Amino acid sequence: MNKVCIAAGIVASLLFGQLATAADRPNFLIIMADDCTHNDLPLYGGQNAKTPNIDKLATQGLTFNRAYLSEAMCQPCRAELYTGQYPMRNGCAWNHSASRPNTTSMPQHLEAIGYRVGIAGKVHVKPKKAFPFESIGGFEPNCVRNPTKDHDLTEVSQFFTRNSDDPFALVIALVEPHVPWVMGDASQYPKKKIQLPPNIADTPRTREDYASYLAEITYMDGQVGEILKALDDSGKAKDTLVLFTSEQGSQFPGCKWTNWDTGVHTALIARWPGQIVEGQRTDAIVQYADVMPTLLELAEGRPINQQYDGTSFVNVLINDKPTHRQYAYGVHNNIPEGPAYPIRTVTNGKYRYLRNLLPDEIYIEKHLMGMSGNATLNNPYWATWVREAWANPKTYNLVKRYMRRPAEQLYLTAEDPYEMKNLANDPAHAAIKAKLSAELDRWLKSQGDPGAAQDTNEAIQAARQGNHLYFPPLQQ
Repeated sequence: MNKVCIAAGIVASLLFGQLATAADRPNFLIIMADDCTHNDLPLYGGQNAKTPNIDKLATQGLTFNRAYLSEAMCQPCRAELYTGQYPMRNGCAWNHSASRPNTTSMPQHLEAIGYRVGIAGKVHVKPKKAFPFESIGGFEPNCVRNPTKDHDLTEVSQFFTRNSDDPFALVIALVEPHVPWVMGDASQYPKKKIQLPPNIADTPRTREDYASYLAEITYMDGQVGEILKALDDSGKAKDTLVLFTSEQGSQFPGCKWTNWDTGVHTALIARWPGQIVEGQRTDAIVQYADVMPTLLELAEGRPINQQYDGTSFVNVLINDKPTHRQYAYGVHNNIPEGPAYPIRTVTNGKYRYLRNLLPDEIYIEKHLMGMSGNATLNNPYWATWVREAWANPKTYNLVKRYMRRPAEQLYLTAEDPYEMKNLANDPAHAAIKAKLSAELDRWLKSQGDPGAAQDTNEAIQAARQGNHLYFPPLQQ
């Protein structure tokens, strides 16, 4: 063993020794929004939303500038978060399907070392065998109820303090700002004063719906404040790692159900008094798959040996390490939300490369385009985009951008955060495109991803029944 390895081992031993002394077996509280585009939050440059509680939380902890999830749909991204595995690995690569029956997740991993593990609000993962969370009441579990039922922190507060000698892990999965946008006070957001992002078409109906969406963000922020107050009142705040995340992008075109940055880039704030430096930001790249290994490493006070797609970012949290992973990856299959439209992506935090595997097809998403049988999920603004596209070149280009996509896309996301300028055919960016394309190929092979060759109809039906068609081995 060389001197560098010995030194690294000594540093790691000292780190975990200090951690065990300072905060033996921390509690974990994960607060998750639902369908909230990360850069609609002021913390990430949003020009409209009011989020005083999230902003305050950021002053108390570490904000991740480059946090990602692998699939911008509710069920796959949650399965990734709870299992530490990418969608093709745990089996939930399509919305409203299931992970493999032999999958294990946060409850099994943390309960085995003495944690109480619960979930309040929206669950949206299955089968129960793979995700055996204790159910905690008080928060709406149904993201399409109109309106959302009132929340009550009684059971959450009891969970914080029950069996007070045992550490806890609790996920509170809120249902805002998922559609229908009916909560909060939209009058706080006068429609004419809203600054729409460049990937959103400016129509009167869009402004009306965007105001309602912003009101739900503010309503969600209020819930975050109430949850954190309940944690403070329990006396457990100083011993609890709090993670806030915005989940995937909103239901506006180009966010949810895509691999653009506004779909797979998520907000992430980490607070742990006395352990995580307050009021700082990091450019370290992390993914949802990294969260489970991180929690286990903190819980056990040592590096873990279990196999995950993700890797622990404890050194970013505790030791101010400026980097973590080199790349973050994403997939999208579109089923059962519409016809199969497989997309794959990779980012290095500065550039994003996307590969559309069926570029000759048009992209159709039934919920967003108002074709869902559930009236509460229909979105009337899309029809106004299409209607006005013939007279407004900017709106036409946004409709075309969404429905007709080239085989390859490359964006300098660091300077073009809404990814409006495709550089894939620019010779000046050929080298970075080739590098990211090769990395995406490597990752897809490691995941056993069948790409456009998969029988998507058969695959989604099999996944719903727990009989998955693809069983990629975990690479060492």
